[in-house]
Amino acid sequence: MNPTGFLAPSWAWLFLLAIPLVIVYFLKLKRPRLEIPSLVLWHSVINDQRVNSPFQRFRKHLLLWLQLLILCSLILAVMQPFLRAGPESSENLPILVDCSASMGALDREHGKTRMELAKERVEELIERALPNRICLVAVGATARRLTEFTNNKRLLRKALEKLTVRDVTSNLEDGLRMAQALARRVPISAVALVSDGNFPDQETTGNRRIANVDVELPFELMYEKLPAAGPNLGIIAFNARRQTAAKVDGNQTPWDVFVRVDGSPDEETSGEAVLEQDGQPIDRLPFTLSPGQSQRLVFHVEAGGTSSLMVKIEPLGFDALASDNRAYLDLPVSRSLLVWCDPELISFRHALDPLPGVTVFPDGGDAGQPEIYDLAITETDEHTNPTIDAAVRLVVGRIPVDLRKLIATRPGTSTVIDWNKSSLLLQHVSLDNIEINDEPVRGEDVQDQDFREAGYEILATGRAGPLVLARRSPARLGFHLLFHTDRSTLPYRVGFPVLVKNAVEIARHEVGLAEIRGQPTRVLRPQVLEPNQYYRVVGPDGSTHRIRTGVDGILSGVPAPRVGRYRILEGGAEIARVGAGILDAGESSLLGAGEIIPRDKELKVTAASSPIETDRPLWPSLAMIAFFVLLVEWWYFQKKAAGATG
Repeated sequence: MNPTGFLAPSWAWLFLLAIPLVIVYFLKLKRPRLEIPSLVLWHSVINDQRVNSPFQRFRKHLLLWLQLLILCSLILAVMQPFLRAGPESSENLPILVDCSASMGALDREHGKTRMELAKERVEELIERALPNRICLVAVGATARRLTEFTNNKRLLRKALEKLTVRDVTSNLEDGLRMAQALARRVPISAVALVSDGNFPDQETTGNRRIANVDVELPFELMYEKLPAAGPNLGIIAFNARRQTAAKVDGNQTPWDVFVRVDGSPDEETSGEAVLEQDGQPIDRLPFTLSPGQSQRLVFHVEAGGTSSLMVKIEPLGFDALASDNRAYLDLPVSRSLLVWCDPELISFRHALDPLPGVTVFPDGGDAGQPEIYDLAITETDEHTNPTIDAAVRLVVGRIPVDLRKLIATRPGTSTVIDWNKSSLLLQHVSLDNIEINDEPVRGEDVQDQDFREAGYEILATGRAGPLVLARRSPARLGFHLLFHTDRSTLPYRVGFPVLVKNAVEIARHEVGLAEIRGQPTRVLRPQVLEPNQYYRVVGPDGSTHRIRTGVDGILSGVPAPRVGRYRILEGGAEIARVGAGILDAGESSLLGAGEIIPRDKELKVTAASSPIETDRPLWPSLAMIAFFVLLVEWWYFQKKAAGATG
């Protein structure tokens, strides 16, 4: 392939302007005839007259050559010549810019963030891009297209200036899939990626760090890896566990609060972890981390009601990333677990009686029953009995409405063939030799994939179809026993009370009565509020989102791209406050992958520390040459001549 090219070759006709320029020097000038006494002083004039006479031998003339050089330089500049970067150079270049949390890390020498370095590199790409079209794509938790394909440098620079770091993990696969989608619209042979290489799903092979992406690359990926940042330490886990089953009546409940901090893989780091409760410091613990090690810190807290916890790290020495030095946790009100169990399910009620910290409804009276339960064990689901609202629901002996085309129950004897022993509901439960009189039977040509597509996970399977299913929905978790336990031998086995206890523990975790984990960034956990109401969510950076709850009162899908507290407002009143932190070991490690391996495993993309090569324009150089020659001509034939005359 030709290493050079022209973006506007049609302007080559301007070279025809050299013809009249040369003709001017050949034409004989028309001078007036005068009689003079002597020609001694007119020898030079006579020589010029000979030169300007047509069809005479052409004499060397410096001014003509300079003017031809100026003309050719200007014409070539108009044709916009360029040097190709390689055979893969294209007119459409998507540039993926990493904007995840680790891009906010500083280097110790210059104090620049990775994002500042990335903007400098992208600025160079834009400057060298010629009229080729560029599309800027920001890659954070998701990929966001900042511009369409354009060669408007002012528009590209404006979009680049607005790009900021978000306190989330990097989703490289989403960025590459967006590049794939762009390649279906316009021809793309290469995609540029500017990042520090801190991608998820990394593995270490020898001295190399490799990032695996489940994406096929129909284009060349030019990966420019930014220099590594300085040493860093951060919080990678923050959770609290209740010491007792439950405390009621406003008594203080003791909690064990666990904080795990991770350090730089290359240097020893140290600092202090400070725990604040409701805005007041209550304890601090010093720590020192060896290179690449983490440490678990334990605090003890007492709370009688809702309480907000924040842990922050105060580094001793340089710390590259500040956003992973804070994490948040909200302790719930101390209370017992509220369980609804149908009065007809005697075996379940007997298994619930000895469990501590559990209040079972109905309890013989209609007064004082809650509107929302933590756990509901019932023979009806939310479709047939929506009055029983619970975070976790265990439906016994009923096939879900949306599965009745896939499976039905017939009289007969069935046994459990296989079950998921790692499931939270069935762990430590043996289902061997259990006889079931109700036999669920799947329809013809119905496969396990059909249940998964409907949103269900199969936990136990019989001879003719599934026996136990699980389904997760926003702020809801449902388990379905497709057979009735009263028509089986399960209640007479040791595993039955274990199954009931597992359901209770699952409900405790779902509602935050057993263990609470720190809220990560990206998306806030669903909040249970009033149904069909608009709420305003204000982020720590002042950004606002207006979101409406559904008929179930669930507020979900609230973006949380920044570390800090998010306020939920109804009208002008604050009704809830949720804190979010990064809590991601990958972002705090600041380890960059040197290779990217796509799905096909054949093409390996190796990082380049030098700037990405693009087509280099030559017209600015040609324009400067023309300007310089013009100055020389002016000085030599005008300035010098004027000095000689004076």
